[in-house]
Parts: sequence; structure tokens; C-alpha cells
Amino acid sequence: MDQAVKCRFDQYPKEAKMRLVALRNLILTVATSLELGEVEESLKWGEPSYSVKTGSPIRLDWKSKFPEHYYLFFNCNTKLVDTFRELHGDSLDFQGNREIQLTLSSPLPELVLTHCIELALTYQQRKHLPWLGA
Repeated sequence: MDQAVKCRFDQYPKEAKMRLVALRNLILTVATSLELGEVEESLKWGEPSYSVKTGSPIRLDWKSKFPEHYYLFFNCNTKLVDTFRELHGDSLDFQGNREIQLTLSSPLPELVLTHCIELALTYQQRKHLPWLGA
């Protein structure tokens, strides 16, 4: 784990850290299963960020202002969140055109998030397709 990212994870409350580490592991697992090469892990805007050459970056965070939630952030200049909303609007909560809002007290919707992460990590190959080819 990148040292700056590790320090950031260590600053989160225990429950938020556990959930964010699970999201990190899910991102790395999806990237590995799709054979996308090295995942760049860094801090962007103070948030853990994950990117591959074929995709659009994914950031994670928890905010003390909304302590019951944690988030996945996507580039707002992509079709990602609009596509996720169309495909998974019944099982995920969205804020604007850049984030998925998750609740600490609810189970991680791993199957749905795996699909969203896959679309984000392969965005450069899919961006011209309707609904990103999903």
C-alpha cells in the first residue's frame, strides 16, 4: 500500500476504515481479474485514488460531516455515474454525477459494485458505447 494512502486509511474511524479497505480490495481484485496491469494507488484531493491506463480513476472516502456514509467517487466528466444509475438505480444511492453513497450499517453490495468498478477500470475502451457496453 502506498505510504500516504496508508496514513490516510489510519486516520479513518475503525468501521469506516474496514469498509474502505474492503472497497480497496475489491478494486484491486477486479483489476487483477481483468488483467489490467498495475493499479496506481495515490492520494488525490486527500482521498485514496486508484487508476489503471484503461480506465477512469476511482476515489474512496469517508466524511466526518456525514459519519454514517462512505463514498466511491468517479470523474464527473464521464458517463459512469449516469450509466450506474440507469443499471443499478434500484440498489445504489447516488449523489450528482460523481459519487456512489454507501451506508456503514448496510452490507457491502459487492456484486453491483464489482460491475461498476469494472466499467470504471475499462472506461477508455467503453466510453463510445451506449451504456458503456453494459
